[in-house]
Amino acid sequence: MKLLPAVVALTLLAGCESAAPSTPAPTATYELPPRPVRPDETALKVPPAKNGDTEFTLLGLAAGLPSITGSHAEMLPKGQYVRVRLVVTNTGTSSVLFDTMRQLLVDDQGATHPPDEQAMLIKRQPAQFDLGHSVRVEFDLYWDIAKDRKPAGVRVFGGPTITDMKNVNGTDIKL
Repeated sequence: MKLLPAVVALTLLAGCESAAPSTPAPTATYELPPRPVRPDETALKVPPAKNGDTEFTLLGLAAGLPSITGSHAEMLPKGQYVRVRLVVTNTGTSSVLFDTMRQLLVDDQGATHPPDEQAMLIKRQPAQFDLGHSVRVEFDLYWDIAKDRKPAGVRVFGGPTITDMKNVNGTDIKL
């Protein structure tokens, strides 16, 4: 019976301790080295945006490019080339089949443009890839738009998820 008051006291103390607010542990971050912005590019300062389980971070914008050059070819646009440098990160628990050709440039008139297939090939950018759990990939997207249009945003599609198998609705990111 002498043990009962001690057990009650310990139980009360444990209850009081758990009710006290806890301080969250600081979140560690990676220290990524800064890289210079390419000469024809403007660094973008837009917050990351999500579509499904994919997070998009737009890094740089180059508009009005008069041509592109690859290892074996130079190509002229019908209008002007626009390039966006971006990072995609899978924040979900499953892998996602990421399709770069679904990402749309939205111009200042509200029209959407798919990436230019030839420009993507010449610059050796990926068409599709498996974006695994917590995988982060950085690459460029190229569009060919009319000379009198200006890039206003990018409509991004992260890929199918368990809750949205068709991934019909994109997420708009303003430039």
